[in-house]
Amino acid sequence: MTGEIFRDAWGIPHLRADGVRELARAQGRVTALDRAWQLEVERHRSQGTSASFLGADALPWDRFVRRARLDDTARRCFAELERRDPETAGWVRAYVDGVNEALAEGAGRTPEFARTGLAPGRWRPWTPLGVWLGIHILFAGFPAKLWREQVVRHLGADAVGLFATDGPGTSGSNGWLVSGERTVTGRAVIAGDPHRFIEEPGVYQQIHLSCPEFDVVGLAVPGIPGIAHFGHAGTVAWAITNAMADYQDLYRERLRRTGAGVEALDPDGVWRRAARHTEVVEIAGEEPVEVEVIETERGPVIIGGPEGLPDGLADPQDPQDLHDPQEGSFGEPPLAVALRYPPRVTADLGFSALLPLLRARSVADVDRAVDDWAEPVNVVQAADTEGGLLHRVAGKVPVRSAANGIRLVPAWEPGHDWRGWHETPRGGLTDGVAVMANQRGVAAPLGVEFAPPHRADRITALLGEKAHWSAADMPAIHMDTHLASAAPLLDLLRSLDTLTPEADRVRRTLLDWDRRMDADSEAAAVYSAVRGAVVRRLAAHPAFAALSTPPAYPEVLLPWLALLPRIGFALEHLLRAEELYGIDRVEAVRAAVEEVAAAQSAEHSAGAGHGTRGETWGDTHRLAPWRALTDTAYDGPGLSGDHDCVLSTSAVPGLTDLSARGPSARYVWDLADREASLWVVPLGASGIPGSPHHRDQLPLWLKGDLAPVVTDFTEFEKELPNRDVKPRV
Repeated sequence: MTGEIFRDAWGIPHLRADGVRELARAQGRVTALDRAWQLEVERHRSQGTSASFLGADALPWDRFVRRARLDDTARRCFAELERRDPETAGWVRAYVDGVNEALAEGAGRTPEFARTGLAPGRWRPWTPLGVWLGIHILFAGFPAKLWREQVVRHLGADAVGLFATDGPGTSGSNGWLVSGERTVTGRAVIAGDPHRFIEEPGVYQQIHLSCPEFDVVGLAVPGIPGIAHFGHAGTVAWAITNAMADYQDLYRERLRRTGAGVEALDPDGVWRRAARHTEVVEIAGEEPVEVEVIETERGPVIIGGPEGLPDGLADPQDPQDLHDPQEGSFGEPPLAVALRYPPRVTADLGFSALLPLLRARSVADVDRAVDDWAEPVNVVQAADTEGGLLHRVAGKVPVRSAANGIRLVPAWEPGHDWRGWHETPRGGLTDGVAVMANQRGVAAPLGVEFAPPHRADRITALLGEKAHWSAADMPAIHMDTHLASAAPLLDLLRSLDTLTPEADRVRRTLLDWDRRMDADSEAAAVYSAVRGAVVRRLAAHPAFAALSTPPAYPEVLLPWLALLPRIGFALEHLLRAEELYGIDRVEAVRAAVEEVAAAQSAEHSAGAGHGTRGETWGDTHRLAPWRALTDTAYDGPGLSGDHDCVLSTSAVPGLTDLSARGPSARYVWDLADREASLWVVPLGASGIPGSPHHRDQLPLWLKGDLAPVVTDFTEFEKELPNRDVKPRV
């Protein structure tokens, strides 16, 4: 039989077919029906063609993608996949065939196509690999090296640690594995929630894939066949978090133009020809722009070029950096920055792991499958019905000098080349539990910066409160709102005296607060107001003035260099440092409390304003999902949680309380009974505005409830094909 599509009560697709390729084709088809706009946005973003229908706002991304050579890398990786693993390559082709069969029908259901004038295009066999690259190229946060470069330049190497924390540009997750000895059933439970930018439609797609070889439920990435990150195959289940590994490098390049093109200086002192060509980026409503694409032996040049780096990057203390915009100084040519990332080097994106994951029946099978994983580098947890457990890192991390992980390194000096790949570490369980929350744990040898330990410590503590757990118990952990990172600010607050009566009332409110960032908490709103005021005062201090205006880097990299968020997310480090460049932090906290108190007094009669008495955290901490089209307002609901809570709904302290990043799904995999498993996504299964399933899971997600995982096909409604719609060819 050809692939059949069924739907459950939440509109989640359940697919059944006689073979693997037929099933992949059905997965591509149903994804195009449900997520046509999302698929086409991601295809264009991976090709650097999104400005052609989204306009000039998308140009910075398209320019970056062209210079980083994402589409070309996807083509190379697919060609290598065809050569090395023809079965998987054919399976990917079948998925693409399904997308192309249904894309026109899906576009006809989706109003964004008419609004932008976008016609659905045609997917190529390598398009899923390009989509994967586009989603994950910034996942490991290589722009943080640009930030550290600035910090070292202006404050010195010791300052790097002050700002080392999981920031808003980095994706993370919570995950925990509870072994059978700690569950009521005697079999393991895996639970967690990936943290990404909340997107509309969502970045994860709940799906059920069934054929004679396997029957798997899980969270797929739209545009990618199979179930890569979170799946339950009945006898085995798996989940991942971001390992926070460092596997992308930035090289300073010395370039020069010649009559024949562009050359780069290599570590052996030889000028070698760099690949160079130009591409044209179309922009809706504007003239197209030309982009010069240069690639050295290290990788594609993403900043600067033969004429040098953007203004402001040269270090006046470093003669190597001094240059004239045209000719250079001291006889040296100008500089540029090249990006080196594993798939560009190996032509391997790890897609050979995807089919073996679906076919896995045991932990050993999952372990072998993820040996082929490439990127992003993940911490993997798995459990099976025979008691097998797995806790390991998977992915490619190059062996190279420690300096490569910290800052930009000079391409013309020896010692910064890649020398093979790290062996990925493995971990175990403690008291029958393993917790992964992007902390400095099993992946520590592979990274530079990790998330603060608060989420991991809190999950571990909560799991220690009971001897035995069930799948139904896990949502309470998902929704925990305790904010341990508030401690340094509250400690300084406790030391304050001689405050005005209004400020003392604020102080007493916070010292009595239970440190829970609940949506209905007035004290949490007051805490956020004081925290934001402290962040802004520190950011405005002359000690950090040199960091307040970043160099003229490409726009897509600038979020990693914005001073205010950096201070906001590193606040506990900055408040606890022995010395902070002469800044009186007690006085900063005092002034912030007085500022909030004055605002409360001035605005109390109007009943408005951040930190006003009667205002709750959820009044300002609201969901703000990313959407490709931003011309319509979205009044998101109020949220509980905060960046360092287990319920990690991230605001940007000092800048905004709106939350664009948080749990992009929640899952509970029960190895005793798959039908006792649970899942939810922030909005719904459908990407079509107006569909009954466009946002029907939002009430569950807000409350912390999860929908049951149902796998019995007799309980579903079969979806009949639309015979009136012909595939676009």
